[in-house]
Amino acid sequence: MTSEPRTLMILVAGPYRSGTGDDPSKIAANLHAMNRAALALFRAGHLPVTGEALALPLLEIAGSIHLGDTVFEEIFHPIAEQLLTRCDAVLRIGGASMGADEMVARARAQGKDVYGGLGEVPPAHGTPMAAKAGRIQ
Repeated sequence: MTSEPRTLMILVAGPYRSGTGDDPSKIAANLHAMNRAALALFRAGHLPVTGEALALPLLEIAGSIHLGDTVFEEIFHPIAEQLLTRCDAVLRIGGASMGADEMVARARAQGKDVYGGLGEVPPAHGTPMAAKAGRIQ
């Protein structure tokens, strides 16, 4: 019996600070890579989410002054951990990242699928992932 393609809520997990030395341009590049992957997932019919999309505005409002401060630690990873409980799967992108690896480990412990690249994500709404992913500019 073949299962019908369905829309998945997929957490995009990748490096944010890892390997950047907290260089703002490198962090921005990491965030851009996660957002590009999220766009590919969206265009393929899935609902992509990143912990950063939820955490960063809250950090600003809560008064975080620098990466790793008390407010950052209170919000940044805990938001992703809570978000993961609502997601169907995780897409792991990018290079080394303890935080992203932790999301993968938690996802597996929760019995969720983990994809190592866009090509591994099943189609949604009967649309092959490869055809949709090609629309990223």
